[in-house]
Amino acid sequence: MKTFVLFYDYVDNMIERRAPHRPAHLAHADKAVARGEIVFGGPLVEPVDGAIFVFRSDDAALVESFVKDDPYKHAGLIKAHRVKEWMLVTGGERLESIMARAS
Repeated sequence: MKTFVLFYDYVDNMIERRAPHRPAHLAHADKAVARGEIVFGGPLVEPVDGAIFVFRSDDAALVESFVKDDPYKHAGLIKAHRVKEWMLVTGGERLESIMARAS
Protein backbone atom coordinates (compact mmCIF):
# COMPACT_ATOMS: atom_id res chain seq x y z
CA MET A 1 0.00 0.00 0.00
CA LYS A 2 1.33 3.43 -0.96
CA THR A 3 0.83 6.81 0.68
CA PHE A 4 -0.28 9.80 -1.40
CA VAL A 5 -0.66 13.43 -0.43
CA LEU A 6 -3.36 15.48 -2.12
CA PHE A 7 -2.79 19.23 -2.17
CA TYR A 8 -5.67 21.57 -2.97
CA ASP A 9 -5.30 25.24 -3.93
CA TYR A 10 -8.51 27.09 -3.06
CA VAL A 11 -10.13 30.15 -4.58
CA ASP A 12 -10.03 33.50 -2.78
CA ASN A 13 -12.57 34.06 0.01
CA MET A 14 -12.85 30.31 0.54
CA ILE A 15 -14.40 30.50 4.01
CA GLU A 16 -17.37 32.48 2.71
CA ARG A 17 -17.66 30.64 -0.59
CA ARG A 18 -17.45 27.11 0.82
CA ALA A 19 -20.38 27.45 3.26
CA PRO A 20 -23.17 26.03 1.06
CA HIS A 21 -20.94 23.18 -0.17
CA ARG A 22 -19.14 22.27 3.06
CA PRO A 23 -21.57 19.64 4.41
CA ALA A 24 -21.41 17.69 1.13
CA HIS A 25 -17.61 18.04 0.94
CA LEU A 26 -17.20 16.78 4.52
CA ALA A 27 -19.59 13.86 3.86
CA HIS A 28 -17.55 12.99 0.75
CA ALA A 29 -14.32 13.01 2.80
CA ASP A 30 -15.90 11.07 5.68
CA LYS A 31 -16.95 8.30 3.28
CA ALA A 32 -13.35 8.02 2.06
CA VAL A 33 -12.17 7.84 5.69
CA ALA A 34 -14.70 5.10 6.44
CA ARG A 35 -13.41 3.12 3.43
CA GLY A 36 -9.84 3.44 4.78
CA GLU A 37 -8.69 5.65 1.90
CA ILE A 38 -8.11 8.95 3.72
CA VAL A 39 -5.89 8.76 6.81
CA PHE A 40 -6.39 12.42 7.70
CA GLY A 41 -6.82 15.80 6.07
CA GLY A 42 -7.93 19.37 6.44
CA PRO A 43 -7.52 22.96 5.34
CA LEU A 44 -4.47 25.16 5.65
CA VAL A 45 -5.12 28.18 7.84
CA GLU A 46 -4.23 31.85 8.00
CA PRO A 47 -5.09 32.14 5.16
CA VAL A 48 -7.43 29.30 4.24
CA ASP A 49 -5.99 28.98 0.75
CA GLY A 50 -5.67 25.23 0.39
CA ALA A 51 -5.91 21.82 2.01
CA ILE A 52 -3.89 18.65 2.45
CA PHE A 53 -5.21 15.08 2.55
CA VAL A 54 -3.17 11.93 3.15
CA PHE A 55 -4.42 8.81 1.36
CA ARG A 56 -3.47 5.13 1.55
CA SER A 57 -3.99 3.34 -1.76
CA ASP A 58 -2.27 1.12 -4.28
CA ASP A 59 -2.89 3.68 -7.01
CA ALA A 60 -3.02 7.48 -7.36
CA ALA A 61 -6.10 7.03 -9.56
CA LEU A 62 -8.15 6.60 -6.38
CA VAL A 63 -7.05 10.07 -5.24
CA GLU A 64 -7.88 11.57 -8.63
CA SER A 65 -11.31 9.97 -8.42
CA PHE A 66 -11.84 11.59 -5.01
CA VAL A 67 -11.03 14.99 -6.51
CA LYS A 68 -13.31 14.43 -9.51
CA ASP A 69 -16.25 13.65 -7.22
CA ASP A 70 -15.52 16.35 -4.58
CA PRO A 71 -18.40 18.84 -4.20
CA TYR A 72 -15.81 21.62 -3.83
CA LYS A 73 -14.50 20.72 -7.30
CA HIS A 74 -18.02 20.78 -8.78
CA ALA A 75 -18.60 24.21 -7.18
CA GLY A 76 -15.39 25.63 -8.72
CA LEU A 77 -13.71 26.16 -5.33
CA ILE A 78 -10.52 24.25 -6.18
CA LYS A 79 -8.20 26.23 -8.44
CA ALA A 80 -5.67 23.42 -8.74
CA HIS A 81 -4.66 20.16 -7.15
CA ARG A 82 -1.55 17.99 -7.01
CA VAL A 83 -1.11 14.36 -6.01
CA LYS A 84 2.31 13.22 -4.84
CA GLU A 85 3.45 9.86 -3.50
CA TRP A 86 4.97 10.31 -0.04
CA MET A 87 7.31 8.24 2.12
CA LEU A 88 7.48 8.79 5.87
CA VAL A 89 11.17 8.66 6.79
CA THR A 90 11.66 10.08 10.26
CA GLY A 91 9.63 10.63 13.40
CA GLY A 92 6.01 9.81 13.34
CA GLU A 93 5.92 6.52 15.26
CA ARG A 94 2.35 7.43 16.11
CA LEU A 95 1.67 8.39 12.51
CA GLU A 96 3.00 5.02 11.35
CA SER A 97 0.57 3.23 13.67
CA ILE A 98 -2.32 5.35 12.36
CA MET A 99 -1.35 4.58 8.79
CA ALA A 100 -0.93 0.88 9.56
CA ARG A 101 -4.49 0.78 10.94
CA ALA A 102 -5.69 2.45 7.72
CA SER A 103 -4.13 -0.32 5.60
